[in-house]
Amino acid sequence: MNVFDAIKTFVDKIFRVPISFLDLAREKLQSAGLITRQGLNFSSYMSIFRDLPSSWQLVLSSLLLMTVLLASLVMFRVLMRLYFTVKSGVQWW
Repeated sequence: MNVFDAIKTFVDKIFRVPISFLDLAREKLQSAGLITRQGLNFSSYMSIFRDLPSSWQLVLSSLLLMTVLLASLVMFRVLMRLYFTVKSGVQWW
């Protein structure tokens, strides 16, 4: 066993735990990716509105879409306000 092999085994021993942790995290993320690729079936959630006429179903789906859009805009505004607050706070350091 020469010096190069000794150094290589030493470095491998040091980085074995972080590499195994990263491999485990990658496997978990890949398995989570399989679940998210399936998508959401909103018709099962909206099944309680199937008794309504189609025009009312369109109204409710439009309201739901509008609510999601407004919530995302509010979240964007909150995040931008937080960003500018942090930016102005860091500027004074």
